[in-house]
Amino acid sequence: MKRVRALAAKEVLHILRDPRSLAVAVLMPVVMVLLYGAVVDMEMHDLPVAVVDHDHSDRSRAFTRGLEAGGFIVEVARLDDAAGIEPGFRQGRFLAALVIPRGYAATVARGEPANVQILVDGSDASTAATAGNYLQAVVLRQARSLAGESALPPPPFSTRTRVWFNPELRSAHFVVPGLVALVLMMICAILTSVAIAREKEAGTLEQILTTPIRPAQVIVGKILPYVVLAALDAGLILAIGCLVFGVPMNGSWLALAAYCLLFILIALGTGLLISALAGSLRVAMMAAVTVTMLPTMILSGFLYPVESMPAPLQVICRLMPATHFLEVLRGVMLRGENWYPLQTAVLAAQAVVLLGAAIRSFRLRLE
Repeated sequence: MKRVRALAAKEVLHILRDPRSLAVAVLMPVVMVLLYGAVVDMEMHDLPVAVVDHDHSDRSRAFTRGLEAGGFIVEVARLDDAAGIEPGFRQGRFLAALVIPRGYAATVARGEPANVQILVDGSDASTAATAGNYLQAVVLRQARSLAGESALPPPPFSTRTRVWFNPELRSAHFVVPGLVALVLMMICAILTSVAIAREKEAGTLEQILTTPIRPAQVIVGKILPYVVLAALDAGLILAIGCLVFGVPMNGSWLALAAYCLLFILIALGTGLLISALAGSLRVAMMAAVTVTMLPTMILSGFLYPVESMPAPLQVICRLMPATHFLEVLRGVMLRGENWYPLQTAVLAAQAVVLLGAAIRSFRLRLE
């Protein structure tokens, strides 16, 4: 342990004397959580909509005013006929259009259902689906309010939706836990791979191994400071998420810390394995970014649900540690569930395999 502590102290001095790496390790997580938490918003606001009112009645105008009252829809254009909808879509002036038929007021006055057409620009499939769902919900709500004012009979039943764990449906509650996995995987892998690759290029690592210290002790001594640094990054992200974006913490902080420590070991093992296989500092950095950032962002469920992906791709997603870590993070923070036996077993097995493979590759490479 004296040798490990001495090497860990040496690595701490390297970190403190390299302000660029220290800035990357501390400032990048803060910038990423502030940027992603503020920018990545999956909620729909101020949807630009064009209105084609063929009826030109007080009731049709009241209908469109009621649609704008919720704040989701903004009327940006009022067209004379439906022929102007396609040019507006092509020019990007609006994303959807409402067509109110002629005779709308008379139909509603008779107590009969009136058909209102919704047209959505489908060039962006994700936005189109969200906009269509929002418009249908808003139109249905407005139709119910008008039905209460007219002679239409009340519906035979009504439904009310109650959302648990995230009643305001805020995107930050979904994004910030994902940032913990993304930042920890990327920062740990990059810093660990760069630190060892730099020593290999400078020739100082071989000098250390000429001493009585063993290769396994070298690895343990070098990763200990990065465990502390990664824990600091996780604490910063969680503190910003809770204090700035209002992300709740319904579970146990102790359970969350234990899962974060387990995932940090996986990320450090990934960086060690990359450094053992990479021949230079530049290759190690590029490999660390490629292997950690893109798969974690796209395939882990950070932005896109795993269940919506093709079946072969779901198998790959389930093999990634970030996928299981995200399930645990969102479960502990949002749902208050502190124990996930399946995810714990998978993460522990991946930590053992990655660290073992990294130590073995590192030792064989230097020999």
